[in-house]
Amino acid sequence: MIETRRLEPTDRDRWETLFRAYIRFYERELGQTAYDRAWREIASDTRLHGLGAWLDGELVGITHFLVHPSSSEPDLCYLEDLFTDPAVRGRGVASALIAAVRDWAREHGCGSVYWQTHESNALARRLYDEVATFEGYVVYTLPVAPGGAGDGNVGPR
Repeated sequence: MIETRRLEPTDRDRWETLFRAYIRFYERELGQTAYDRAWREIASDTRLHGLGAWLDGELVGITHFLVHPSSSEPDLCYLEDLFTDPAVRGRGVASALIAAVRDWAREHGCGSVYWQTHESNALARRLYDEVATFEGYVVYTLPVAPGGAGDGNVGPR
């Protein structure tokens, strides 16, 4: 049976192992400062929230999410990160985490939960197509921080 619950201080090491694997999956790199900052935000449980999934007493999946206002409906819950240990994929861990975020969002008055994934993430997209609706939106990113991806120029190249 899969148990989902809020991440606790004692989960830090295993959480970081899973989060590092998530970052590697998307071929990114983060310094230790970023992991420390993310954990502080999750532990404070104010702006960024985290849930874990346990199978046979082991933390095998994590999700991070946040709430933001909407101009046209109740607050929205953005599921920012979702990762399950590859050794337990196909056993319902990701579905359990998505359901836990949905339940949390409902309890906190959100109108919906949404997320994004890379178009090449076929395995995840099969699950997402079962549990949610793809509404056809395309995501654009405009970096604003110094040293961020891209040079900040907008328009044709």
